[in-house]
Amino acid sequence: MPVTSLKLSDELKLRIQLLVKDTDRTAHAFMVEAIERATRAEESRRQFGADAAEAEAEVMASGKAFDAREAFAYLEARAEGKAVRRPRMKAWRA
Repeated sequence: MPVTSLKLSDELKLRIQLLVKDTDRTAHAFMVEAIERATRAEESRRQFGADAAEAEAEVMASGKAFDAREAFAYLEARAEGKAVRRPRMKAWRA
């Protein structure tokens, strides 16, 4: 595994040391876990953006979408355990 060097401020280094003190983790393990979490979060944000762009393109191409009020009412009813019909897409272009 290649080695990567990080330059941390004394203050951040101290904060990390205080967090791992009296735990079974090392400062290194703490930083690796933090970088892994941040990487997953950024990947998720980017995927969310890509999915949103794809959905927008589909809506623009089809000219159809769900009415927001109907969609929220449907989700609310489902969350309450009610049997309810799924809303239908509607044309929004004139």
